[in-house]
Amino acid sequence: MNTHTAYIKTPLGITRLVSEENGITEISVLDDVSDIFLTEFIPESLQDCVKQLHEYFEGTRTEFQLPFAPKGTVFQQKVWKALNEIPYGKTCSYLELSKRLGDVKAIRAVAAANGKNPLWIVTPCHRVIGSDGSLTGYAGGLWRKKWLLAHENPVKQQSLF
Repeated sequence: MNTHTAYIKTPLGITRLVSEENGITEISVLDDVSDIFLTEFIPESLQDCVKQLHEYFEGTRTEFQLPFAPKGTVFQQKVWKALNEIPYGKTCSYLELSKRLGDVKAIRAVAAANGKNPLWIVTPCHRVIGSDGSLTGYAGGLWRKKWLLAHENPVKQQSLF
């Protein structure tokens, strides 16, 4: 199996991209980058991903069109698919997500699957918040979640005249 890996710089830190024959399997932001060097030459299988992530951070892309192949259980895959249905600039609570998946009692399992999302940003787990509107849990750190939500839904100054 051919695996390709690249490390790129984003506004939120160094990001690792991994692809296999079926598509992109991982997009993750790293906290410990002491041993990481940015990739000088991006493998062909990851070039479009790098381009689309740059467009996202520039504010010109709201959806990703890439071949994805995340690895997870059937339940995790179901949750990740539901995450992709949360529109850009919108949020959803863990409770709402559980209801959409047909089992309000599965809220903890939904939250756990959300936390295992291997495709940072492109499968928008950052759009899931607490029922009270709080920014709860985020594998990349709450400061990144806050940044991403603000990036997707910036406060617009209304015209005074």
